[in-house]
Amino acid sequence: MFKKILIANRGEIACRIARTCRRLGVAVAGVHSTADADALHVKTIGESIEIGAAPASESYLRIDAVIAAAKATGAEAIHPGFGFLAENAAFARAVEAAGLVFIGPTPETIERLGDKASAKREAVAADVPTVPGSKVPSQDPAEIEHAIRQIELPVMLKAAAGGGGKGMRAISSLDGLRDQIESAMREAKNAFGDAGLIVEKLIQRGRHLEVQIAGDGNGNVIHLFERECSLQRRHQKLIEEAPAANLSPGLRQRILDDAVRLGRRLNYRGVGTVEFIVSGTDYYFLEVNPRLQVEHPVTEMVTGIDVVETMLRIAAGEGLPIAQEDVACRGHAVEARICAEDPNDGFLPSTGDLAYVCFPRSDVRVETGIETGSTVTPYYDSMLAKLIAHAGTRDEALDRLRCALDETSIFGVTTNREFLGRLIALPATRSATFHTRLIDEEIDALVDRTDGLDAGALALGACFWMIRQRQTLSEGPWRSSGLTGWHMGIGGDGMSPIPILHLESAGASAEIRFAPLQPDGSMLIGVNDDRIAVKLSPIEDDKFVAEIGSQRETVRIRQKDNAIFVHDPRRAHTMTAIPYLRYISTSAEISGELRAPMTGMVLKVNVAVGSRVKAGDATVVMESMKMELRIASEVDGIVTAVHFKPGETVERNAVVAVVEPDAVPQ
Repeated sequence: MFKKILIANRGEIACRIARTCRRLGVAVAGVHSTADADALHVKTIGESIEIGAAPASESYLRIDAVIAAAKATGAEAIHPGFGFLAENAAFARAVEAAGLVFIGPTPETIERLGDKASAKREAVAADVPTVPGSKVPSQDPAEIEHAIRQIELPVMLKAAAGGGGKGMRAISSLDGLRDQIESAMREAKNAFGDAGLIVEKLIQRGRHLEVQIAGDGNGNVIHLFERECSLQRRHQKLIEEAPAANLSPGLRQRILDDAVRLGRRLNYRGVGTVEFIVSGTDYYFLEVNPRLQVEHPVTEMVTGIDVVETMLRIAAGEGLPIAQEDVACRGHAVEARICAEDPNDGFLPSTGDLAYVCFPRSDVRVETGIETGSTVTPYYDSMLAKLIAHAGTRDEALDRLRCALDETSIFGVTTNREFLGRLIALPATRSATFHTRLIDEEIDALVDRTDGLDAGALALGACFWMIRQRQTLSEGPWRSSGLTGWHMGIGGDGMSPIPILHLESAGASAEIRFAPLQPDGSMLIGVNDDRIAVKLSPIEDDKFVAEIGSQRETVRIRQKDNAIFVHDPRRAHTMTAIPYLRYISTSAEISGELRAPMTGMVLKVNVAVGSRVKAGDATVVMESMKMELRIASEVDGIVTAVHFKPGETVERNAVVAVVEPDAVPQ
């Protein structure tokens, strides 16, 4: 076994790899960008080398810097994790040329699987069924357009050099086809350094299954059963499970056998994943991911096999540590990916500082690269954490995962936590009758369409704010006699005659009044015209029993600066608190100001000063968290200002361009 390895990755996967290494007595070192200097993976690993600036192209994708870091730390081998350089044959070859061990497949295998077209040819040679489509990738938009027109719609554009949903587009209409192609090519180039695309027939309402394989590089290949990955948005997985439900034994065995046969043809070394699309009793090969997968924990939970340890032992020359007959599947495991994104706004990524992070302490496995105080930047993937539940049955595992999501609090950025809970509760999810388009079809049931203020949540936030304002340095907030001395009230209920606090939440605002704290600890709070009796009793840390009228529930409340976060059983609320006398109303926004929805980098500017635009025209295209965002004009008019150019970084809410609206006829 190795004495020391370098982990060439970041976030939760770097922390997870380090955990197995330490259990095996293998020392670890890491790398980080300037943006990640204080990240959790740097603290967890302990020894880390700064290898460049925040953009991945200037740090985590720098082959020379990663190898130099390995040598500087005395590492014998490099584990690439997933993403970044994990599927880069040139990197694997450079690692070996430097006298180090690449913990993964051989460079030759990565090249054979390095793009989806060549992997497809390998599958055909192994007699594995494949999806109809192009045989070779192309970077010529005209050639790609021609290929699309040769296949009956709908079709799927895929980045030949990578996965994770980047560079993928479902094409169901020829309208705007060239823009779709060019956008997919840019996204592929940004994510993988290769703009090549392939075109395949889109299998609609199919299931996405994958098989975890492991091989010793000498022709011995085994499987660790399959995973279900059908619950996706934008072709990126959100919930995965093992084993797949509602899969006949015969179909399962055929898929497993095909995955192993393909692995043997490749003389596969290390661990990898063979992916399939299943339609009824038919199935087709999609691709091979020659690396560790994000969702590998569900396989570990049902087999009891540490997939990272398997990778290490194979790379160290110990061969396969297990035989096929030793692999058994026990119980059921489900994983949910918590991402910094807003499902209510088209899954728009969210960035910012994390005021508070709290995960369940038992009954669920947590893989994360964040903690309280971490910063979510626009430079990397939006995934913050994974929760993995394991139980004797699928229903029990789903229930356990749902409870774990309810107990998770992440304050400071918008996440998909509540969305995942609704997704788990969908009848199609519970019955395992889902397909890859389920989220798109059920989006109205999955997003939060609640309008208006949640007066109860605002009352809780206001109560917490007042207690913090009135607490003394010498006494805890729950014993302060100062709270009983509130004398601004008039009238029968003692409510203050003027608003004391202004609260803003979810685009709405409320005026808050307070009555004196009662001997039993309750307080009457006015939220606009509502009168709500509230009582907060501490449990631990930021956890309270909240009494709202006659209702009792457990909540988490946290305040950072003027932001108050309330996590009740229904949802997480973020509100801004401003003392009323300090509150100044802001001027109305100029309708022609086009603002960046989040921090990112400008990819393309479609207009110049003097250009005429129509409502809906994309003026600027920017990229954040590997996703393209188009900033469109909301009005017809003339562009009067453009403040950024391609390659520049733009902060959230910055004005990128200004459109002077056309005069409205009188």
